[in-house]
Amino acid sequence: MVDAEMGDGDPELLERKQAAYRNLDERYVIHGEKYRGQQYSQIYFTRLHHMRNLLYSLVPKWKPHLPINTVLGLEEGKECIIVGTLYKHMKLKPSILDEYSKERSIVPLVKPHNFIHPDDHLILEDESGRVKLSGAVLYPATFVTGIVLGLHGKETSDGDFSVHDVLEAGLPPQIELPVSSREDKYVAFVSGLDVGSSTFNPLQFQLLVDHITGHLGDDNEQRIASQIVRLIIVGNTVQISPGLLSGQALAPKDHSRLTEPIKEFDIMLTQLVAALPVDIMPGSSDPANFSLPQQPLHRCLFSGASTYNTFVSCTNPHQFELDDVQFLGTSGQNIDDLYKYSDAKDKLEFMERTLRWRHLAPTAPNTLGCYPYTDKDPFLIESCPHVYFVGNQDKYETRCLEGSDKQLVRLICIPRFCETGVAVMLNLRNLECHALSFSTNL
Repeated sequence: MVDAEMGDGDPELLERKQAAYRNLDERYVIHGEKYRGQQYSQIYFTRLHHMRNLLYSLVPKWKPHLPINTVLGLEEGKECIIVGTLYKHMKLKPSILDEYSKERSIVPLVKPHNFIHPDDHLILEDESGRVKLSGAVLYPATFVTGIVLGLHGKETSDGDFSVHDVLEAGLPPQIELPVSSREDKYVAFVSGLDVGSSTFNPLQFQLLVDHITGHLGDDNEQRIASQIVRLIIVGNTVQISPGLLSGQALAPKDHSRLTEPIKEFDIMLTQLVAALPVDIMPGSSDPANFSLPQQPLHRCLFSGASTYNTFVSCTNPHQFELDDVQFLGTSGQNIDDLYKYSDAKDKLEFMERTLRWRHLAPTAPNTLGCYPYTDKDPFLIESCPHVYFVGNQDKYETRCLEGSDKQLVRLICIPRFCETGVAVMLNLRNLECHALSFSTNL
Protein backbone atom coordinates (compact mmCIF):
# COMPACT_ATOMS: atom_id res chain seq x y z
CA MET A 1 0.00 0.00 0.00
CA VAL A 2 1.09 3.56 -0.74
CA ASP A 3 -0.40 6.60 1.01
CA ALA A 4 -1.22 9.71 -1.01
CA GLU A 5 -2.97 12.84 0.23
CA MET A 6 -6.41 13.59 -1.25
CA GLY A 7 -7.71 17.10 -1.76
CA ASP A 8 -9.56 17.22 1.57
CA GLY A 9 -6.47 16.11 3.51
CA ASP A 10 -7.56 12.47 3.99
CA PRO A 11 -5.03 9.90 2.83
CA GLU A 12 -5.91 7.97 -0.33
CA LEU A 13 -4.78 4.34 -0.24
CA LEU A 14 -3.13 3.28 -3.48
CA GLU A 15 -2.87 -0.46 -3.96
CA ARG A 16 0.20 -1.69 -5.81
CA LYS A 17 -0.69 -3.22 -9.17
CA GLN A 18 0.10 -6.86 -9.86
CA ALA A 19 1.39 -8.69 -12.93
CA ALA A 20 1.37 -12.41 -13.74
CA TYR A 21 4.98 -13.67 -13.50
CA ARG A 22 6.60 -16.79 -14.91
CA ASN A 23 10.27 -17.61 -14.40
CA LEU A 24 11.87 -19.23 -17.49
CA ASP A 25 15.42 -19.70 -16.14
CA GLU A 26 15.31 -23.51 -16.19
CA ARG A 27 17.52 -23.76 -19.31
CA TYR A 28 20.31 -21.88 -17.49
CA VAL A 29 20.22 -23.89 -14.26
CA ILE A 30 23.05 -26.40 -13.81
CA HIS A 31 21.55 -29.43 -12.03
CA GLY A 32 24.37 -31.20 -10.21
CA GLU A 33 26.47 -31.65 -13.35
CA LYS A 34 30.12 -32.26 -12.59
CA TYR A 35 33.21 -31.46 -14.59
CA ARG A 36 34.69 -34.78 -15.75
CA GLY A 37 37.34 -33.48 -18.12
CA GLN A 38 34.91 -32.76 -20.97
CA GLN A 39 36.24 -30.45 -23.69
CA TYR A 40 34.68 -27.26 -25.03
CA SER A 41 34.56 -28.68 -28.57
CA GLN A 42 31.20 -30.29 -27.71
CA ILE A 43 29.44 -26.95 -27.22
CA TYR A 44 30.72 -25.82 -30.66
CA PHE A 45 29.51 -29.06 -32.31
CA THR A 46 26.09 -28.63 -30.71
CA ARG A 47 25.90 -24.99 -31.80
CA LEU A 48 26.96 -25.81 -35.37
CA HIS A 49 24.47 -28.68 -35.66
CA HIS A 50 21.54 -26.57 -34.43
CA MET A 51 22.39 -23.45 -36.44
CA ARG A 52 23.30 -25.33 -39.63
CA ASN A 53 19.88 -27.01 -39.75
CA LEU A 54 18.32 -23.59 -39.30
CA LEU A 55 20.43 -21.94 -42.01
CA TYR A 56 19.85 -24.83 -44.44
CA SER A 57 16.11 -24.19 -44.10
CA LEU A 58 16.65 -20.53 -45.09
CA VAL A 59 18.81 -21.24 -48.18
CA PRO A 60 15.89 -22.12 -50.57
CA LYS A 61 14.46 -18.61 -50.10
CA TRP A 62 17.90 -16.96 -50.22
CA LYS A 63 19.83 -18.61 -53.12
CA PRO A 64 17.86 -21.67 -54.32
CA HIS A 65 20.00 -22.13 -57.46
CA LEU A 66 23.28 -22.69 -55.59
CA PRO A 67 24.56 -26.02 -54.23
CA ILE A 68 25.55 -26.40 -50.56
CA ASN A 69 29.05 -27.75 -49.98
CA THR A 70 31.27 -28.66 -47.06
CA VAL A 71 34.66 -26.96 -46.68
CA LEU A 72 36.39 -30.15 -47.86
CA GLY A 73 34.12 -30.34 -50.91
CA LEU A 74 35.03 -26.89 -52.30
CA GLU A 75 36.16 -26.70 -55.94
CA GLU A 76 38.16 -23.82 -57.35
CA GLY A 77 36.04 -21.29 -59.30
CA LYS A 78 32.68 -23.01 -58.58
CA GLU A 79 30.08 -20.87 -56.78
CA CYS A 80 28.40 -22.52 -53.82
CA ILE A 81 27.15 -22.03 -50.27
CA ILE A 82 29.07 -23.20 -47.20
CA VAL A 83 27.84 -23.14 -43.60
CA GLY A 84 30.19 -23.22 -40.64
CA THR A 85 31.53 -21.58 -37.49
CA LEU A 86 33.61 -18.42 -37.75
CA TYR A 87 37.04 -18.21 -36.19
CA LYS A 88 38.61 -14.76 -36.02
CA HIS A 89 42.39 -14.70 -36.14
CA MET A 90 43.39 -11.66 -34.04
CA LYS A 91 46.88 -10.18 -33.89
CA LEU A 92 46.26 -8.43 -30.55
CA LYS A 93 44.26 -11.16 -28.81
CA PRO A 94 45.80 -11.69 -25.35
CA SER A 95 47.57 -14.97 -24.71
CA ILE A 96 48.40 -16.37 -21.29
CA LEU A 97 51.87 -17.26 -22.62
CA ASP A 98 52.48 -13.64 -23.69
CA GLU A 99 51.42 -12.39 -20.28
CA TYR A 100 53.73 -14.88 -18.60
CA SER A 101 56.74 -13.86 -20.71
CA LYS A 102 56.02 -10.13 -20.36
CA GLU A 103 55.89 -10.44 -16.58
CA ARG A 104 59.65 -10.85 -16.83
CA SER A 105 60.00 -7.92 -19.18
CA ILE A 106 60.98 -4.40 -18.10
CA VAL A 107 58.34 -2.91 -20.42
CA PRO A 108 54.90 -3.04 -18.73
CA LEU A 109 52.10 -4.88 -20.50
CA VAL A 110 49.63 -2.30 -21.84
CA LYS A 111 46.06 -3.59 -21.93
CA PRO A 112 44.04 -2.00 -24.76
CA HIS A 113 40.27 -1.68 -24.25
CA ASN A 114 39.72 -3.29 -27.65
CA PHE A 115 41.80 -5.95 -29.41
CA ILE A 116 40.78 -5.46 -33.05
CA HIS A 117 43.53 -4.79 -35.62
CA PRO A 118 43.49 -4.06 -39.41
CA ASP A 119 45.34 -7.37 -40.05
CA ASP A 120 42.64 -9.53 -38.42
CA HIS A 121 41.08 -12.12 -40.73
CA LEU A 122 38.24 -14.64 -40.62
CA ILE A 123 38.28 -18.41 -41.07
CA LEU A 124 35.21 -20.65 -41.52
CA GLU A 125 35.31 -24.19 -40.21
CA ASP A 126 33.04 -27.22 -40.12
CA GLU A 127 33.68 -30.87 -39.23
CA SER A 128 35.47 -31.47 -42.54
CA GLY A 129 38.02 -28.64 -42.42
CA ARG A 130 38.64 -24.90 -42.39
CA VAL A 131 39.13 -22.21 -45.04
CA LYS A 132 40.37 -18.62 -44.91
CA LEU A 133 37.76 -16.07 -46.01
CA SER A 134 38.45 -13.14 -48.33
CA GLY A 135 36.50 -10.38 -50.08
CA ALA A 136 35.16 -6.98 -49.11
CA VAL A 137 31.68 -8.25 -48.14
CA LEU A 138 32.82 -9.71 -44.82
CA TYR A 139 34.28 -7.01 -42.55
CA PRO A 140 36.30 -8.77 -39.78
CA ALA A 141 35.75 -6.01 -37.18
CA THR A 142 31.99 -6.74 -37.21
CA PHE A 143 32.30 -10.44 -36.39
CA VAL A 144 33.68 -12.60 -33.56
CA THR A 145 34.72 -16.21 -33.07
CA GLY A 146 31.79 -18.60 -32.49
CA ILE A 147 29.13 -17.29 -34.89
CA VAL A 148 27.55 -19.76 -37.33
CA LEU A 149 26.93 -18.24 -40.79
CA GLY A 150 26.02 -19.26 -44.34
CA LEU A 151 28.34 -17.85 -47.04
CA HIS A 152 27.89 -17.59 -50.81
CA GLY A 153 31.14 -17.48 -52.75
CA LYS A 154 33.81 -19.56 -54.49
CA GLU A 155 37.26 -20.93 -53.83
CA THR A 156 40.14 -18.92 -55.34
CA SER A 157 43.44 -20.14 -56.78
CA ASP A 158 45.07 -19.12 -53.48
CA GLY A 159 42.90 -21.60 -51.59
CA ASP A 160 40.80 -18.84 -49.95
CA PHE A 161 37.02 -18.65 -50.11
CA SER A 162 35.99 -15.38 -51.76
CA VAL A 163 32.72 -14.30 -50.11
CA HIS A 164 30.02 -12.70 -52.29
CA ASP A 165 27.13 -12.66 -49.80
CA VAL A 166 26.37 -13.53 -46.16
CA LEU A 167 23.38 -15.35 -44.67
CA GLU A 168 22.68 -14.69 -40.98
CA ALA A 169 19.98 -16.54 -39.05
CA GLY A 170 18.12 -13.27 -38.37
CA LEU A 171 15.76 -12.56 -35.49
CA PRO A 172 14.07 -15.75 -34.17
CA PRO A 173 10.28 -16.14 -34.28
CA GLN A 174 8.41 -14.11 -31.68
CA ILE A 175 5.29 -14.84 -29.66
CA GLU A 176 2.77 -12.15 -30.52
CA LEU A 177 2.74 -9.26 -28.06
CA PRO A 178 -0.41 -9.37 -25.89
CA VAL A 179 -3.20 -6.93 -26.71
CA SER A 180 -2.32 -3.63 -25.07
CA SER A 181 -4.13 -3.10 -21.78
CA ARG A 182 -5.40 0.35 -20.89
CA GLU A 183 -3.57 0.54 -17.58
CA ASP A 184 0.05 1.45 -17.04
CA LYS A 185 2.26 -1.10 -15.31
CA TYR A 186 5.99 -0.54 -14.88
CA VAL A 187 9.01 -2.78 -14.49
CA ALA A 188 12.00 -1.06 -12.86
CA PHE A 189 15.60 -2.05 -13.66
CA VAL A 190 18.74 -1.14 -11.73
CA SER A 191 22.28 -2.50 -12.02
CA GLY A 192 25.79 -1.86 -10.77
CA LEU A 193 24.86 -0.83 -7.22
CA ASP A 194 28.36 -1.91 -6.10
CA VAL A 195 27.55 -1.78 -2.37
CA GLY A 196 30.89 -1.72 -0.55
CA SER A 197 32.83 0.08 -3.30
CA SER A 198 34.30 3.58 -3.01
CA THR A 199 31.71 4.91 -5.50
CA PHE A 200 28.66 3.57 -3.64
CA ASN A 201 26.43 6.34 -2.28
CA PRO A 202 24.03 4.96 0.39
CA LEU A 203 21.81 8.05 0.29
CA GLN A 204 21.40 7.79 -3.48
CA PHE A 205 20.33 4.15 -3.22
CA GLN A 206 17.98 4.97 -0.32
CA LEU A 207 16.30 7.60 -2.53
CA LEU A 208 15.68 4.88 -5.13
CA VAL A 209 14.31 2.52 -2.46
CA ASP A 210 12.02 5.25 -1.07
CA HIS A 211 10.77 6.17 -4.54
CA ILE A 212 9.96 2.57 -5.53
CA THR A 213 8.29 1.80 -2.18
CA GLY A 214 6.15 4.96 -2.40
CA HIS A 215 7.71 6.93 0.47
CA LEU A 216 8.96 9.78 -1.71
CA GLY A 217 7.48 12.44 -3.96
CA ASP A 218 4.10 14.07 -4.51
CA ASP A 219 0.73 12.42 -5.22
CA ASN A 220 1.55 11.81 -8.88
CA GLU A 221 4.93 10.21 -8.17
CA GLN A 222 3.38 7.99 -5.51
CA ARG A 223 0.69 6.95 -7.99
CA ILE A 224 3.40 5.99 -10.50
CA ALA A 225 5.28 4.13 -7.74
CA SER A 226 2.15 2.06 -7.06
CA GLN A 227 2.20 1.02 -10.75
CA ILE A 228 5.68 -0.57 -10.46
CA VAL A 229 4.90 -4.30 -10.50
CA ARG A 230 8.45 -5.66 -10.30
CA LEU A 231 12.07 -4.60 -9.76
CA ILE A 232 14.92 -6.37 -11.59
CA ILE A 233 18.38 -5.95 -10.02
CA VAL A 234 20.75 -6.68 -12.92
CA GLY A 235 24.06 -7.82 -11.42
CA ASN A 236 27.09 -6.30 -9.64
CA THR A 237 25.11 -5.64 -6.49
CA VAL A 238 28.02 -5.84 -4.06
CA GLN A 239 31.74 -5.34 -4.39
CA ILE A 240 34.12 -7.17 -2.09
CA SER A 241 37.76 -6.09 -1.98
CA PRO A 242 39.81 -8.45 -4.24
CA GLY A 243 42.47 -8.69 -1.50
CA LEU A 244 39.96 -10.57 0.68
CA LEU A 245 39.34 -13.17 -2.05
CA SER A 246 42.91 -14.36 -2.52
CA GLY A 247 42.18 -17.82 -1.10
CA GLN A 248 44.30 -17.17 2.00
CA ALA A 249 42.90 -17.56 5.52
CA LEU A 250 41.30 -14.32 6.71
CA ALA A 251 42.29 -12.57 9.91
CA PRO A 252 39.34 -12.14 12.33
CA LYS A 253 39.37 -8.36 11.77
CA ASP A 254 38.78 -8.94 8.01
CA HIS A 255 35.69 -11.10 8.45
CA SER A 256 33.45 -8.06 8.86
CA ARG A 257 34.95 -6.41 5.74
CA LEU A 258 33.95 -9.49 3.78
CA THR A 259 30.34 -9.63 4.99
CA GLU A 260 29.59 -5.94 5.58
CA PRO A 261 28.61 -5.04 1.97
CA ILE A 262 26.18 -8.00 1.80
CA LYS A 263 24.62 -7.14 5.19
CA GLU A 264 24.24 -3.47 4.19
CA PHE A 265 22.57 -4.44 0.91
CA ASP A 266 20.28 -6.95 2.66
CA ILE A 267 18.88 -4.17 4.88
CA MET A 268 17.87 -2.13 1.83
CA LEU A 269 16.73 -5.17 -0.15
CA THR A 270 14.42 -6.14 2.72
CA GLN A 271 12.69 -2.74 2.40
CA LEU A 272 12.16 -3.43 -1.30
CA VAL A 273 10.85 -7.01 -1.07
CA ALA A 274 8.44 -5.90 1.68
CA ALA A 275 6.82 -3.62 -0.92
CA LEU A 276 7.03 -5.48 -4.27
CA PRO A 277 8.49 -8.57 -6.01
CA VAL A 278 12.23 -8.32 -6.72
CA ASP A 279 14.37 -10.44 -9.07
CA ILE A 280 18.10 -10.36 -8.29
CA MET A 281 20.65 -11.52 -10.87
CA PRO A 282 24.34 -12.22 -10.16
CA GLY A 283 27.06 -10.22 -11.93
CA SER A 284 30.81 -10.43 -12.41
CA SER A 285 31.58 -8.85 -9.00
CA ASP A 286 28.97 -10.77 -6.98
CA PRO A 287 29.62 -13.82 -4.74
CA ALA A 288 28.55 -16.31 -7.44
CA ASN A 289 30.29 -18.62 -9.91
CA PHE A 290 32.35 -16.69 -12.47
CA SER A 291 31.46 -18.53 -15.69
CA LEU A 292 28.15 -18.24 -17.52
CA PRO A 293 25.43 -19.16 -16.88
CA GLN A 294 25.87 -17.74 -13.37
CA GLN A 295 23.74 -19.59 -10.84
CA PRO A 296 21.36 -17.80 -8.43
CA LEU A 297 22.89 -16.03 -5.43
CA HIS A 298 22.35 -18.22 -2.37
CA ARG A 299 19.40 -17.23 -0.19
CA CYS A 300 21.51 -17.47 2.97
CA LEU A 301 23.40 -14.33 1.86
CA PHE A 302 20.20 -12.32 2.40
CA SER A 303 18.90 -13.39 5.80
CA GLY A 304 16.33 -10.58 5.91
CA ALA A 305 15.08 -10.37 2.31
CA SER A 306 14.92 -14.15 1.73
CA THR A 307 12.16 -14.53 4.35
CA TYR A 308 9.75 -12.83 1.89
CA ASN A 309 8.20 -14.81 -0.96
CA THR A 310 8.61 -11.70 -3.15
CA PHE A 311 12.40 -12.30 -3.16
CA VAL A 312 13.48 -14.23 -6.28
CA SER A 313 17.14 -15.14 -6.82
CA CYS A 314 17.71 -15.74 -10.54
CA THR A 315 20.35 -16.92 -13.00
CA ASN A 316 22.39 -14.75 -15.33
CA PRO A 317 21.20 -14.79 -18.13
CA HIS A 318 17.65 -14.29 -16.84
CA GLN A 319 14.52 -15.09 -18.82
CA PHE A 320 10.98 -14.45 -17.61
CA GLU A 321 7.47 -13.45 -18.58
CA LEU A 322 5.32 -10.65 -17.13
CA ASP A 323 1.69 -10.37 -18.27
CA ASP A 324 2.70 -12.41 -21.37
CA VAL A 325 5.52 -9.97 -22.25
CA GLN A 326 8.75 -11.96 -22.81
CA PHE A 327 11.95 -10.65 -21.16
CA LEU A 328 15.57 -11.75 -21.68
CA GLY A 329 18.59 -10.10 -20.09
CA THR A 330 22.16 -10.44 -18.87
CA SER A 331 24.36 -8.61 -16.37
CA GLY A 332 26.52 -7.34 -19.24
CA GLN A 333 29.39 -9.82 -19.60
CA ASN A 334 28.31 -10.97 -23.09
CA ILE A 335 28.15 -7.42 -24.50
CA ASP A 336 31.33 -6.27 -22.72
CA ASP A 337 33.19 -9.19 -24.32
CA LEU A 338 31.86 -8.33 -27.80
CA TYR A 339 33.10 -4.77 -27.19
CA LYS A 340 36.63 -6.13 -26.62
CA TYR A 341 36.79 -8.25 -29.76
CA SER A 342 34.64 -6.42 -32.34
CA ASP A 343 33.47 -2.94 -33.30
CA ALA A 344 30.07 -1.19 -33.37
CA LYS A 345 28.69 2.33 -33.15
CA ASP A 346 27.11 1.66 -29.73
CA LYS A 347 26.31 -1.10 -27.24
CA LEU A 348 22.78 -1.44 -28.64
CA GLU A 349 24.26 -2.56 -31.97
CA PHE A 350 26.11 -5.37 -30.18
CA MET A 351 22.79 -6.41 -28.60
CA GLU A 352 21.10 -6.33 -32.00
CA ARG A 353 23.82 -8.56 -33.47
CA THR A 354 23.37 -11.22 -30.77
CA LEU A 355 19.68 -11.41 -31.73
CA ARG A 356 20.46 -11.60 -35.48
CA TRP A 357 23.06 -14.31 -34.83
CA ARG A 358 20.53 -16.01 -32.50
CA HIS A 359 23.16 -16.42 -29.83
CA LEU A 360 23.33 -14.63 -26.49
CA ALA A 361 27.07 -15.14 -25.93
CA PRO A 362 28.82 -16.06 -29.20
CA THR A 363 32.31 -15.45 -27.73
CA ALA A 364 31.73 -18.16 -25.07
CA PRO A 365 33.71 -20.34 -24.51
CA ASN A 366 36.52 -18.74 -26.56
CA THR A 367 37.05 -15.49 -24.61
CA LEU A 368 34.07 -15.58 -22.22
CA GLY A 369 33.97 -18.24 -19.50
CA CYS A 370 31.09 -20.71 -19.67
CA TYR A 371 30.20 -24.17 -18.38
CA PRO A 372 31.48 -27.00 -20.68
CA TYR A 373 28.11 -28.38 -21.83
CA THR A 374 28.23 -31.61 -23.83
CA ASP A 375 24.66 -31.99 -25.09
CA LYS A 376 23.28 -28.44 -25.42
CA ASP A 377 24.10 -24.77 -25.88
CA PRO A 378 21.70 -22.87 -23.58
CA PHE A 379 22.73 -19.49 -25.03
CA LEU A 380 21.01 -20.17 -28.38
CA ILE A 381 18.06 -17.78 -28.70
CA GLU A 382 15.12 -19.84 -29.95
CA SER A 383 12.32 -17.35 -29.24
CA CYS A 384 12.62 -13.60 -29.76
CA PRO A 385 11.99 -11.62 -26.55
CA HIS A 386 9.85 -8.48 -26.48
CA VAL A 387 12.34 -6.84 -24.10
CA TYR A 388 16.10 -7.50 -24.19
CA PHE A 389 18.11 -5.78 -21.44
CA VAL A 390 21.79 -5.66 -20.51
CA GLY A 391 23.14 -4.30 -17.22
CA ASN A 392 26.31 -2.55 -16.01
CA GLN A 393 26.81 -0.32 -19.03
CA ASP A 394 28.38 3.16 -19.17
CA LYS A 395 25.16 4.98 -20.01
CA TYR A 396 21.42 4.55 -20.52
CA GLU A 397 20.50 3.76 -24.11
CA THR A 398 17.37 2.29 -25.68
CA ARG A 399 15.72 1.77 -29.03
CA CYS A 400 13.19 -0.51 -30.73
CA LEU A 401 14.41 -3.16 -33.16
CA GLU A 402 12.12 -4.44 -35.90
CA GLY A 403 12.64 -7.84 -37.53
CA SER A 404 11.80 -9.01 -41.06
CA ASP A 405 8.78 -10.96 -39.76
CA LYS A 406 7.38 -7.99 -37.81
CA GLN A 407 9.20 -8.91 -34.58
CA LEU A 408 9.47 -5.93 -32.26
CA VAL A 409 12.12 -5.86 -29.53
CA ARG A 410 12.81 -3.13 -26.97
CA LEU A 411 16.60 -3.02 -26.42
CA ILE A 412 17.77 -1.46 -23.13
CA CYS A 413 21.26 -0.69 -21.83
CA ILE A 414 21.02 -0.21 -18.05
CA PRO A 415 23.80 2.01 -16.65
CA ARG A 416 25.83 1.39 -13.49
CA PHE A 417 23.77 3.03 -10.73
CA CYS A 418 26.76 3.75 -8.45
CA GLU A 419 28.31 5.95 -11.20
CA THR A 420 25.23 7.49 -12.85
CA GLY A 421 22.41 7.38 -10.26
CA VAL A 422 20.14 6.17 -13.10
CA ALA A 423 17.53 3.39 -12.96
CA VAL A 424 15.23 2.48 -15.88
CA MET A 425 11.44 2.19 -16.02
CA LEU A 426 9.61 0.18 -18.70
CA ASN A 427 5.87 0.46 -19.29
CA LEU A 428 4.36 -2.99 -19.96
CA ARG A 429 1.43 -1.37 -21.78
CA ASN A 430 3.44 -0.04 -24.73
CA LEU A 431 7.10 -1.03 -23.99
CA GLU A 432 8.08 2.63 -23.71
CA CYS A 433 11.09 3.40 -21.54
CA HIS A 434 12.35 6.29 -19.45
CA ALA A 435 15.23 6.90 -17.06
CA LEU A 436 14.88 7.64 -13.33
CA SER A 437 17.77 9.81 -12.16
CA PHE A 438 18.70 10.27 -8.49
CA SER A 439 21.24 12.81 -7.29
CA THR A 440 22.43 13.82 -3.83
CA ASN A 441 24.44 16.83 -5.02
CA LEU A 442 23.32 20.11 -3.46
